[in-house]
Amino acid sequence: MATRTENRAENRDRTRSTKSTNRASGEQSAFSFGSSNNAAPLLGALAAGAAIGIGANWARKFLMQQSEAMAAGDWDQVLAAEHKATLATFDVLLATDDSSTGKRALLVKKLSYALEKHSHTEEAVVYPALRLANDAADADHLEHEHGYIKTFLYELDNMPKDSPEFLVRVREFRDLVAEHAKMEEEQVFPGFKGDLSEAQNKKINKLLNKEGMKML
Repeated sequence: MATRTENRAENRDRTRSTKSTNRASGEQSAFSFGSSNNAAPLLGALAAGAAIGIGANWARKFLMQQSEAMAAGDWDQVLAAEHKATLATFDVLLATDDSSTGKRALLVKKLSYALEKHSHTEEAVVYPALRLANDAADADHLEHEHGYIKTFLYELDNMPKDSPEFLVRVREFRDLVAEHAKMEEEQVFPGFKGDLSEAQNKKINKLLNKEGMKML
């Protein structure tokens, strides 16, 4: 773990130095979103679908995703709220005993859904945006950790829920997710968001909501 942290810090310093040089020379971020005037067609499609009874499920997903986003705020706050909810689920799981096999199975399914949705939106929107904004080292590291998260999910799903090793693996899994979330919330996302224009930030919000709908 120490070696990984040192490598991460070295890579992050190198990429941030590049970003600082670009800003000093007057270069804008390589992260360009294009036009953000696509809300009207989306809302128009929603209204039309509701009027003729088509796409009701899509409308439900849209409203559900929008409710979650409005409750949390910007994209980074949405992701932080998902981190908090996921860690709370881990804590409930850690409070079970070996006789609670059914409850453990349900909680693992809940974790799987939450983490798969969360990982998808980050990998489809945030990490590509980081790479385009000259922050590839952090994006690559974070996405690499998603691979380990998926491996843990597979292992817990297939492990006997009354195994003596079950809670040991859950604790290790929680530690990984907590460290991953802390790096995003305290190191990567604040600096990245600070370099975004208002229009770019709004674009990420829209894209994150769009990808989140796919996983509902």
